Amino acid sequence: MKYITIQGDTWDSIAYKTVGSEYAMVEIMKANKEYLGTLIFDGGITLVIPESAKNANIVNISSPWE
Repeated sequence: MKYITIQGDTWDSIAYKTVGSEYAMVEIMKANKEYLGTLIFDGGITLVIPESAKNANIVNISSPWE
């Protein structure tokens, strides 16, 4: 699945909007490493929402920077 950002989106808000849990942000960050330095998105950026984000654990301590 793909998601096109709107001005002001953050990783956790994108995770919540797309899969219903802010904890899925780690999986989304891993799939979009070129944007890891972004805290607040501009509009119009296309991000990949991986299938694994839908199954993200509530407590996920793995780092997206690995």
